[in-house]
Amino acid sequence: MKDPYEVLGVNKNADMDDIKKAYKSLVKKYHPDKYQNNPLADLAEEKLQEINEAYSFLEKNHNNGYQEASYGNGYEYANQSDNYGMKSIYNDVRLRLDRGDLVTAEKRLNGIDFKDRGAEWNFLYGMLCYKKGLYDQSLAYIRKAIEMDGNNFEYQRMYSSIMNRNNIYRSYGGTTTAGDPMCEAMKCYCCADLLCPCF
Repeated sequence: MKDPYEVLGVNKNADMDDIKKAYKSLVKKYHPDKYQNNPLADLAEEKLQEINEAYSFLEKNHNNGYQEASYGNGYEYANQSDNYGMKSIYNDVRLRLDRGDLVTAEKRLNGIDFKDRGAEWNFLYGMLCYKKGLYDQSLAYIRKAIEMDGNNFEYQRMYSSIMNRNNIYRSYGGTTTAGDPMCEAMKCYCCADLLCPCF
């Protein structure tokens, strides 16, 4: 791994606030949305992953007597279960979910050992199910994430949002297949048929 300070473009004496500012600025600069249909998209993705890894490493080690030797040549994760490795994987999964790359996001999540599947894993798997239109499964995974980390506002907010969507849809006699194009078309046709005698 490269020197994380160098990757983020900050001085080694920088405080965590400066590191966060640099990180946010770089994420905006290399965000996938800016590189859609661009031949540099792959390079931007690699750069963003490098930025995420550097930030995750500094977030964990910046105030813990960080030594240059800890990221020297040949530095690798011992396995996926260390905190730094997990944060990097979860950051990557979030990016892939945002871009709609559900297949790779699911592969990455399924590649994580069962013993390491904590609150964040359950939340992200719940978001994967949500993106796939599996709302009941999504709620079950996010509920489990809340049970494991009850203070996480993001988990609670998303759970409430999905619950509200489900309740609204079910109040019209639907099931949890909201988003299915055929179901949506049939609903429109039925409503039009009831409201307009010309149908």
